[in-house]
Amino acid sequence: MQSRVLCLGGGAGGPAARRVRLLLRQVLGGGAAAARPGRLEVRALHSSGGTVTIGDVSFKLKTPKNPELVPQNYMTDSLAQSVVHHLRWIMQKDLLGQDVFLIGPPGPLRRSIAMQYLELTKREVEYIALSRDTTETDLKQRREIRDGSAFYLDQCAVRAATEGRILVLEGLEKAERNVLPVLNNLLENREMQLEDGRFLMSAERYDKLLQDHTKSELDSWKIVRVSEDFRVIALGLPVPKYSGNPLDPPLRSRFQARDVYHLPFKDHLQLLYSIGSNISTERISQLLSFATTLCSQESSTLGLPDFPLDSLSAAVQILDSFPMMSVQHVIERLYPYNVFLGKEGRTAVKDALKRFELQDSESHLLPRRIAKVEIVNGNKPFKADVTVQIGEKEVTFQVPAGTRLLKKHPRSDTFIRTSSHNQLLAEMMQSHMVKDMCLIGGKGCGKTVIAKEFADILGYSIEPIMLYQDMMARDLLQQRYTLPNGDTAWRPSPLVTAALEGKLVILDGIHRINPGTLAVLQRLIHDRELTLYDGTRLLREDRYQNLKEELQISDEKLQERSIFPIHPSFRIVVLAEPPVIGSSTQQWLGPEFLTLFLFHNVRSLSKSEEMEVIKEMIPNVPSVAVEQLLSLTHKLRETNDATAQSLASSLSTRQLLRICRRLSQHPDESLYYAVNKACLSRFLPNLARSALHKNLQDSRIETSQDDMKKPEEKEYTCEINNGILKIGSVTMPIYNSTEKMKVPDVLFYENTQHMMVMEDMLKDFLLGEHLLLVGNQGVGKNKIIDRFLHLLNRPREYLQLHRDTTVQSLTLQPSVKDGLIIYEDSPLVKAVKFGHILVIDEADKAPTNVTCVLKTLVESGEMVLSDGRRIVANHAHVEGRENVVVIHPDFRMIVLANRPGFPFLGNDFFGTLGDIFSCHAVDNPKPQSELAMLRQYGPDVPEPILQKLVAAFGDLRSLADQGIINYPYSTREVVNIVKHLQKFPTEGLANVVRNVFDFDSYNNEMREILISTLHKYGIPIGAKPTNVQLAKELPLPDHKFMGYWKVDQPGNARQKLLCPTETQNVDVKGPVYLNIQGFPLERHEARSLSFTEEVAFWTLPLGEVNLVCDVTVTKEEEAENILYVTTCNPVSLYFMNVSSKSGYFVDLYDLFPRTVGSVWQPFVTVAPLGNPLKGQVVLHEEESNVVLLLDTNNGALHRLLLLPDAQESPKRTSWWSSKEEMSNYKMCREFSHKNWLVFYKEAGNHLIVLDVLEGQTHTILLPINLKSVFLVAEDRWLLVENETNQKFLLTKRAHMEAEDSEVCQLYALSEEPADMGFGLTTASELCAPHAVSSDQLSSENLSAAVGQKISSPNRIFSDEHNYATIVIGFPDLLSPSEVYSWKRNSSLSRKRASPSDPFYYGARRKTAAAKQTNCVTLLASNQIVRILAPGDVPLKDIYPKDVTPPQAAGYLEVTDLNSKKIKYIAIPRSQSLSPYTSWLSKISDADALLAPLGKVGLVSVDMGGGVRLWETGLDSLQRSLQDWRNMIGQEDGRPVQITIQRDSGLDVSSPKHGKVDPDNMPHVGGNTWAGGTGGRDTAGLGGKGGPYRLDAGHRVYQISQAEKDAVPEEVKRAAREMGEKAFKQRLKEIQMSEYDASTYERFSGAVRRQVQSLRIILDNLQAKGKERQWLRHQAVGELDDAKIIDGLTGEKAIYKRRGELEPQPGSPQQKPKRLRVVVDVSGSMYRFNGVDGRLERSMEAVCMVMEAFENYEHKFKYDIVGHSGDGFDIALVGSDKVPKNNKQRLEILKIMHAHAQFCMSGDHTLEGTEHAIREIAKEEADEYFVIVLSDANLERYGIPPSRFAQVLTTNAQVNAFAIFIGSLGDQADRLQRTLPAGRSFIAMDTKEIPQILQQIFTSTMLSSA
Repeated sequence: MQSRVLCLGGGAGGPAARRVRLLLRQVLGGGAAAARPGRLEVRALHSSGGTVTIGDVSFKLKTPKNPELVPQNYMTDSLAQSVVHHLRWIMQKDLLGQDVFLIGPPGPLRRSIAMQYLELTKREVEYIALSRDTTETDLKQRREIRDGSAFYLDQCAVRAATEGRILVLEGLEKAERNVLPVLNNLLENREMQLEDGRFLMSAERYDKLLQDHTKSELDSWKIVRVSEDFRVIALGLPVPKYSGNPLDPPLRSRFQARDVYHLPFKDHLQLLYSIGSNISTERISQLLSFATTLCSQESSTLGLPDFPLDSLSAAVQILDSFPMMSVQHVIERLYPYNVFLGKEGRTAVKDALKRFELQDSESHLLPRRIAKVEIVNGNKPFKADVTVQIGEKEVTFQVPAGTRLLKKHPRSDTFIRTSSHNQLLAEMMQSHMVKDMCLIGGKGCGKTVIAKEFADILGYSIEPIMLYQDMMARDLLQQRYTLPNGDTAWRPSPLVTAALEGKLVILDGIHRINPGTLAVLQRLIHDRELTLYDGTRLLREDRYQNLKEELQISDEKLQERSIFPIHPSFRIVVLAEPPVIGSSTQQWLGPEFLTLFLFHNVRSLSKSEEMEVIKEMIPNVPSVAVEQLLSLTHKLRETNDATAQSLASSLSTRQLLRICRRLSQHPDESLYYAVNKACLSRFLPNLARSALHKNLQDSRIETSQDDMKKPEEKEYTCEINNGILKIGSVTMPIYNSTEKMKVPDVLFYENTQHMMVMEDMLKDFLLGEHLLLVGNQGVGKNKIIDRFLHLLNRPREYLQLHRDTTVQSLTLQPSVKDGLIIYEDSPLVKAVKFGHILVIDEADKAPTNVTCVLKTLVESGEMVLSDGRRIVANHAHVEGRENVVVIHPDFRMIVLANRPGFPFLGNDFFGTLGDIFSCHAVDNPKPQSELAMLRQYGPDVPEPILQKLVAAFGDLRSLADQGIINYPYSTREVVNIVKHLQKFPTEGLANVVRNVFDFDSYNNEMREILISTLHKYGIPIGAKPTNVQLAKELPLPDHKFMGYWKVDQPGNARQKLLCPTETQNVDVKGPVYLNIQGFPLERHEARSLSFTEEVAFWTLPLGEVNLVCDVTVTKEEEAENILYVTTCNPVSLYFMNVSSKSGYFVDLYDLFPRTVGSVWQPFVTVAPLGNPLKGQVVLHEEESNVVLLLDTNNGALHRLLLLPDAQESPKRTSWWSSKEEMSNYKMCREFSHKNWLVFYKEAGNHLIVLDVLEGQTHTILLPINLKSVFLVAEDRWLLVENETNQKFLLTKRAHMEAEDSEVCQLYALSEEPADMGFGLTTASELCAPHAVSSDQLSSENLSAAVGQKISSPNRIFSDEHNYATIVIGFPDLLSPSEVYSWKRNSSLSRKRASPSDPFYYGARRKTAAAKQTNCVTLLASNQIVRILAPGDVPLKDIYPKDVTPPQAAGYLEVTDLNSKKIKYIAIPRSQSLSPYTSWLSKISDADALLAPLGKVGLVSVDMGGGVRLWETGLDSLQRSLQDWRNMIGQEDGRPVQITIQRDSGLDVSSPKHGKVDPDNMPHVGGNTWAGGTGGRDTAGLGGKGGPYRLDAGHRVYQISQAEKDAVPEEVKRAAREMGEKAFKQRLKEIQMSEYDASTYERFSGAVRRQVQSLRIILDNLQAKGKERQWLRHQAVGELDDAKIIDGLTGEKAIYKRRGELEPQPGSPQQKPKRLRVVVDVSGSMYRFNGVDGRLERSMEAVCMVMEAFENYEHKFKYDIVGHSGDGFDIALVGSDKVPKNNKQRLEILKIMHAHAQFCMSGDHTLEGTEHAIREIAKEEADEYFVIVLSDANLERYGIPPSRFAQVLTTNAQVNAFAIFIGSLGDQADRLQRTLPAGRSFIAMDTKEIPQILQQIFTSTMLSSA
């Protein structure tokens, strides 16, 4: 040691002298130049130690003890004057013994000046780069363990102080706040107390003490001398301008500052000239001028980050090799302004480029491709010659090359060269020549692939390092571990080993890492030097060689001193996603970062290139599909709409390849499905979903009909045949697993939907994909996965993530055992090792920065574990490296996550990592599948209950999807309900569902929605078993014997007439195909809160003027009844399955157009046909006798011409002739299910029988004119003559054959009255029956009705005089038939209601009889039901005096012949009624029509389209009532007893009665008394062994449960009064009248629910913003795994705890979001308010905005402006004066209303919108929203929609939405088509506006919040 020092001291000898000469040469600049005045110079004078003089300041050199610590090679050949000045200043401060702080813009300049000074003065350096992870131990002392005991190791500050070195602290602004004050005393007084008890003391004091004490005394007192040469040089950025922590004032005061700004222009220019000798000086000066402009004060006020001036030399170097290259392009590499600047910034930069003439011109070229790469042989190892083609020329230059062999053939199987990639690689080669680079590009655009290809071309080994957010500086450089003997040691990170071995490091995801952590790498990147935690130093190759020469030492010696060279080929490539422009979160691409790299923007591929890539990678993919897919993707990528962009990000190149790979395997799958799956469209917010849908349609990717139907028809099964599993149509061999216990086994009930998901998963599994399953809670994700793995027989490892999951806990669990640290493999590592399936559950709960570690594992198959092992993908990489885990080929990952967004406040796992997995959306099973599954869970639960549950939950889920309720109810909940019902069948459904819904019992809005939904499906939650409200029964008058009907004997020849028939074929025209449109049915079960005859109701979507004219139901089995309803004006047919959820309608308007005037009022009846023509109906128009046959399955329509000889249509009478002359045709459809019908004309004399199957008509000519025809049997018809009402019986053969033209016989019937005695007969005029049954009553019913046991053919009639008439013996027996009648007190037709009658509404009815009689006979329940107008009903008998009868459309009169009772049931009146009252009255007397449904049911349809199903039969009512009560559950009022059975130990002696207590006191136990309770042998209740139960009459008086539950009336009253009093008080405070209050309530009440749900969401937003973070380096809290070793050594700050994170230094303040609502208050709003309430709805919307955002002003600033003919900026609410209470809010609503009433006409929608967007963007805010409420009246004022679309998207930062309220015709629809997707909404029903607003807020505001 001594000798070496001497050798250096000699001064003159060897290398040292050479260096000094060199210095002099640099400084003097050769000869004459030195003499110039004003120039400083550096002189080195040689004496024993030497002196350095700068200008007039000299410094005496000392010989360094550790010369290897002196910086090398920092001095350059020509020092700029400015630098010399800085050096002189530092020297002055050094002589004064002061510490210095070099402050200045980011870049390596300050550091290099400090190092140059140290090199000049030969001082040793202790360098530390501060980062946010630096703690006091890194500065003072760190503990290590050696041989089982801990000791302290001095760190940089202490070493520098004791050894007299210079401490260089870089990045003071990065250190956390209270770390640096540790140094305060050391800086000021040169004193410091150390942890190990030593005390550092300044040199002077120490020397003073030495005079009094010996050295050994001071040592024993542990006092250490601080060297007088110790200095601190701090390097920092000025903090208010740049981000970071501001300097602590006490710390600041201890430093002397010097502003080291960029080199002055002249110096810099000189420097650049020397580098770029091939470029014209003018170009260089322009380049520098441009760069300097961007560093000026003005540009930073524009918000442009500083231009990295220090990188200019790199740029000039590139231009030097490529003088012909475009300068603008090189500038973009230094300063990628297109990536990180907004629009204003970009234009500013472009203007500057223009100004200095740097933009591209034609002559400037870009590199095209790499022509060839060759290794350089000879003395330069690790270099390659690269030839790049640029324009037509080729340029060759040298670049560093890797340590492996070059890749010879450029084509590889995984990388397809496209022209843009070729260009990018060529550009990367250029940058590689001079500097490290950074690739910026979106997710999945191929950054990693390109970096790998680049490495392969140059023969580099790759070291991928995935960065994550809470990565610490230690993770980047070195980590601690323990040696086998328990000593602590440091293990270099992959980055450091790569630097030593010369690899290419890929830092993936630099945008995630904290900028403060990255600071530790700055020196490595700028200077290729690095100081590690354990004191190791890495030097640049040339500096290392220099040191070696100078010290004349071997490598081994240097390595003993822990100095290592960095390999010359080491390079860093950084991958990042582009920063989000304009977002408030930290922009990672800041001025500091810009100095580190050259930037390359990886654009996503162009369409043709992407096509090329896909075709190359997947040759056999259907090309049509690829074409469509790419056109969609590029359409999405090119828009500037945020929604479309987010969709495009989930269709990255990687996803497209995945979709195509799948299509090539399964070409029959639909593309529509694939895209929806990739975007997880099931869980997108509504806006995004509709945008996607629209774009899919535009790209003509549609879902085909058969795709929709397929799943239901196809039977999905899974089976295992000799080792092969088959799910659906996909097969896979079963896995042979040794670890049987890890294969999941789960209770799983198969159902179609889950099988479909599993089939889908298997397809992807076979393609080798990792799977991601996303779904709501409780939809069976885990079940599906477990079942899937069970079927495949794959062992699984299971990881459950949560909030506190860290990267370490994902990979390894460290623990300490006997002082050694041991790592347990996590399930992830085990799965990788052994090839198990890793199931990661709840992936969205963990922070995304943790889960992104999975990306490298899935993508590149590499991952570094915290114990130094690494996971690699293929065996080839292992080549003799230890600590390598090879990924087992069977390893797969299956990740489960909840869907993103509210209410799962998870992290958006799908958004960050979605495109590495194949995604599957798991939804609740479809109703069919769910039913099948529930049947297996509850085999004994009645089917109707299961159906109700499935239906109700389906509805709740769709409400959740629409965002009306927050909680998505899932299958899990239903299964739990069913399990409960299975085990406790007596408990009512209504009680059991509360197990799920009690969660919501305190949220009133939610409760109302839930209860109404459950009631809609007939789940009687909240009903009492006693709420039975059946109609009141009135007695039926007794029946009377009326006489006989006789068929006149054939003796009289006139009575028996033969009627000739002729047969013809039907002429068929057509078919025409009509469109069948579906519509949803909102079917409500009526028996929710109370039990009535009404079963269910729903409403048909009729137009305002539609009239219902006919109703009929097919005669099928109960379940399959189809209801047909025809309407006229315009004519259409509605049909629907009575039990299904959707109906259909066919518009027949084209066939029966509306005509002018009221001449022709078409009236259409309908007859459904039966097998084999099921689903076909015959429509008959009564006036024109048009007969149509419609097939409702496919919409085919034929016209049947019944009388080919007759003219087509009846002669139109001229329109002024009276209406009555025309008589109508009628159709008899009693036997339509047998496919034959009878037509006749009123007052005509022939019948036409149409046989639809045969296609023939039989015409029967009659000798009488007909009034009506009743088909009482297939072969016997009852005819009624027109004038006289005389009845005839026509008999015929049941089936007419064509050839056998057998004549029909006509018998006259005479009605003989019964003899009354006294010779009086009850002669009454004959009347025509209204309804005749076409079948007979059963003999029981007949006997019950007539009151005598009898069995005989019979028919039941009903007419206007009688409730019912039974004719016994008719029509089969020709003997006289007895007639019994139940007479009415007053006939129906006589009593017309006068308009003054209060119970009757509507116009006077015309006297003409109505066309529909509405009378139905129900034979099974022995009832006749008809609908009566309210005027015909004895209301006084039904309703008590004080009750006003309800307004009813009519009453069902039910005549029950079994119980001899009449009931009147009110049919509730319809919401709307057609204005054509006279036409209505021709159809029916009451406002409803009736048809039988099945055997005992009825269906009524009122004129407004309200369909109701009724149940009137007594037996069926009783059954239903029982079921209904069971559903409520029998709370029979008995108290529930708790019984504990215990054996009392006493044997039961023989049973006895026991003594009878004379006083009959109650007794409990004791075995003595009879009639006690709980005894052992005596008779009593609840005992153990008595002979019988004996109740001695101790009555327990029980109040009924209802009474107990009821709150006493006075309490209720008090509560009510209290509320009213408070309300009035509040009104008084805000001076609001009660009238005003009720007016305001009208608006506020309408939107209460939306306000509530918006506020819930806003609350959650705030909560999410307040989520706490882990704070590290704490002295209390939970043990931080990363610091477990520090814990062993005994450090204190090794804990972490949750806390509010301080916002990152310099991160912008959270600004509120700005919302502006632009409402239309123009005259048209007022004018049309009467039509659709548009003005009121706008007022409601405004009210909602004001209420919802109350108290959130700090988060959302809103204002409301109006526009009308008066102007476009009418201020209603200013953002500074938001209304605080209801009165102020009402004022605003009143202003709106008044303005609309009195303003000028005209429309300023456009100007208003434009102005709003312009104005709002001027304010400072996080995000801007403009919502325009307008009516779509643009066309009226000549404003083209495209113009409006343009306005909406003028400013990309402002999210503008348009909501069109009600419009005339289809204006709004047309408008919406032209506006951008997801930006416009139509609220036809203005109730939707609040919903739409809610959608907008949730999908946009929340996505970014």
